[in-house]
Amino acid sequence: MTQLHPRSDTSARASGRADRLHGQLRDLLRDLLRRRSVQTALAAWAATNAALIALGGDHLPFHASRLADPPTTGAVLQTNAMFVEVFALMGVVHLLTRRRAAPDVAARAPDRSRAAREAALVLGYGVLAMTGGYVVGHAFGWHAFGFHLDGMIIRTGQAVTPREALGWAAYNLLAYAVAPLLFFRRRYTADQLSLRSSDRRGDLAVIAVVLVLESTVQLLLDPAVLHLGPRQLLLGAPLTFAISFAGTVLPTMVFVYCILTPRYLRLTGSFAATVILGGLTYATLHVLDGWTSLASPTDALLSALYVLLFYSAPGMFKTFVTLRTGNAWVHVWAYHAIAPHTLIDTPMFVRIFAIR
Repeated sequence: MTQLHPRSDTSARASGRADRLHGQLRDLLRDLLRRRSVQTALAAWAATNAALIALGGDHLPFHASRLADPPTTGAVLQTNAMFVEVFALMGVVHLLTRRRAAPDVAARAPDRSRAAREAALVLGYGVLAMTGGYVVGHAFGWHAFGFHLDGMIIRTGQAVTPREALGWAAYNLLAYAVAPLLFFRRRYTADQLSLRSSDRRGDLAVIAVVLVLESTVQLLLDPAVLHLGPRQLLLGAPLTFAISFAGTVLPTMVFVYCILTPRYLRLTGSFAATVILGGLTYATLHVLDGWTSLASPTDALLSALYVLLFYSAPGMFKTFVTLRTGNAWVHVWAYHAIAPHTLIDTPMFVRIFAIR
């Protein structure tokens, strides 16, 4: 009689689970590629890349040496690498949440007609807020108030004062977080705005794993924070966290993921389309960031195209995590407030506030 060794039996079960998981992922990918929203997004991605390379000339005409100095093709290809990382992180989150009951995020939005009106209202308000930020920033002799302070994530070398940093954070916090939240919180519960966790242990697991992975990537790409002195870290890191939390993290969470994401899902009925729309919305909110150029129609077009290419992938991941967990706070801690902003931007804020 043949006897099975425990180790062989364990290996066989592990191999079987791996095969089933591989099959599930293959089927999921095949299903995604059949969806019109995904096909349209892929076509738009290819067209964006082609237009940037065709119109960019020798280098991209942006107010950022990291983007303006390298050849256009190299800058564009490097940016596309973010999509690889984001899709890998999506796979990790899928594995971490595959045994959880899928939250019905669409049910948190009102009926389709009201959801359409509210989404249009919020998007129209967003355009006004962006215009207001442009006007207010220039009225004080500063840069336009985009969703990132000038120099955040994409370095520009342009001078930013402490007053500008604080003014930017205050404006964005009021315009994109406080005002929309006050308006919608009177009409919807915290659960309907995805502000509460239905699985704290599961959410913490997602946060911990993604935060470790993303922090590792960010520090490998930009280890400047590791070269700061102890006092600079002690003062600069909390300062960076607070200003970026007020100026971009909370505005992003409230505006895109608490309010628009459930309405996008209600209107489209498609997980994939909602992830794409969330990414595009997040990207569009950065179109007036300080590194973009409006010096000519071509520069403005290149800026808009590069904004979409650079920010759509992170925006898609934030949307994906929100839909998988039903908790808008998860992306805040896993993939925004700490990594990248505190890790990447602390040296910049140390310089702005002259911390020695």
